[in-house]
Amino acid sequence: MALRPQWEWRLADAAGPVPRPVSPVFANRYDAEQWLGEHWRALAAQGVTSAQLLNEGAAVGPVVALRAA
Repeated sequence: MALRPQWEWRLADAAGPVPRPVSPVFANRYDAEQWLGEHWRALAAQGVTSAQLLNEGAAVGPVVALRAA
């Protein structure tokens, strides 16, 4: 049985990583990026200031700043 890659977001506020809200785990990068695109406003309203995409726990790409409009 082949394992599927796991993609998730590390969410943080000004003080560092936040325990809540929690990013779902995705089977592919596209779904992970689409989820952040759909939920960034709600996350920012909850105090999340940045997100970084992780693949199998390793950072992938830059930190994304979340700012409520």
